[in-house]
Amino acid sequence: MFFPDYKSVEDAETRAKYEAAWGVKLDPKKGKTVVEIMDAVHADEIKGMYVMGENPAMSDPDLNHARGALAHLEHLVVQDIFLTETASYADVILPASAWPEKDGTVTNTNRQVQMGRAALPLPGEARQDLWIIQDLAQRMGCKWDYTHVGEVFTEMASMMPALDNISWERVEREHHVTYPVDGPDVPGRDVVFDQGFPRPGGFAKLVAAKYTPPDEVPDADYPFILTTGRQLEHWHTGAMTRRATVLDALEPSAVASLSPREIARLGIAPGDMIRVATRRGTVELTARQDDGIPDGVVFIPFAFVEAAANLLTNPALDPFGKIPEFKFCAARVERADAVSEAAE
Repeated sequence: MFFPDYKSVEDAETRAKYEAAWGVKLDPKKGKTVVEIMDAVHADEIKGMYVMGENPAMSDPDLNHARGALAHLEHLVVQDIFLTETASYADVILPASAWPEKDGTVTNTNRQVQMGRAALPLPGEARQDLWIIQDLAQRMGCKWDYTHVGEVFTEMASMMPALDNISWERVEREHHVTYPVDGPDVPGRDVVFDQGFPRPGGFAKLVAAKYTPPDEVPDADYPFILTTGRQLEHWHTGAMTRRATVLDALEPSAVASLSPREIARLGIAPGDMIRVATRRGTVELTARQDDGIPDGVVFIPFAFVEAAANLLTNPALDPFGKIPEFKFCAARVERADAVSEAAE
């Protein structure tokens, strides 16, 4: 839904600029979010996917729905450095390059354009990401002829006002440059919007927002609030961090964090197995007492495939941001042996 620098694909002037630079005709319609993509796969509107450096089989909400979509595709290509859960659904896996195996820049949320330099050789049959993408493009009839990743950065800088006065040579020389920059030898600004906002007249647009309740609230059947997130030790779906022996030794298995009062109310001790259920699924994992968790809330990290939190989460989308409600849904928490005891 955006061109580089968050320029809307629906803006005709912006679209014409990129069409002229790339020599192609570009679709004026917004693309779909990841949740909408999975819905479109189930509806047979999307037949194939190319997933690069992402793991939707672990990161999407309502994983039964998402994994069903991946299995339903006619063709799935995954480009990654490890065999992720998503790669298990792939028809073709393209072995990519890790951060220390390639040259290139990364721009972080601190507005720093940082230079990364190859420090290790590529293992096995792995390839540079640019090599893979360019080879595919050429086989599809595109006349891509980049000889070095620096040429890609130069093209980016020519099309992205945020990168004005930041050349490949400058980043190579200074190691990192903070944008926005007012001149080729001037340090980046401390404040990003000190000279106005990138809108007509330079003024920000402030919009009053009404409180909208969550799509799903606790009730008698599901009295808890489930929220999910990351741990200090494990990033996102754990595709890399769970392969780091030190990090995995610190947090080797899935846990559900509860307040001391909820631990007592459930009649369990920290370390006991519990069952967490929502209207979409059930997982069993270890209870952890956490004084920072409010009563009535259960927190589960989503890096653990053996107790995947996103089997439980709600795919309902915010109507404006199109973000799924990862952080709030109704849940039930009970001792793992409660069902068998009730049956007896």
